[in-house]
Amino acid sequence: MVRTPLTPEERERGERLGRLLREARGDRSMPAVAASAGVSAETLRKIETGRAPTPAFFTVAALAAALGLSMDDLVGRCAPEGGAEAAA
Repeated sequence: MVRTPLTPEERERGERLGRLLREARGDRSMPAVAASAGVSAETLRKIETGRAPTPAFFTVAALAAALGLSMDDLVGRCAPEGGAEAAA
């Protein structure tokens, strides 16, 4: 299966998601948060660094739950410049 290249906007959105998750994780260890979410530490590392800019929905939902973030907040903060209404 050939993946189409990501647009600059998709890459930027992935970087915003990574920053948000990193900030929410705070001083908690990456392996502890990853285990709590049921994902590997390497998956979390890739998302946080933007190397996995389009993670699966259920992965993001599990990480959000483990970090105490709402999906609405994630959508609003990861939407393109212009806010959540631009993502709708």
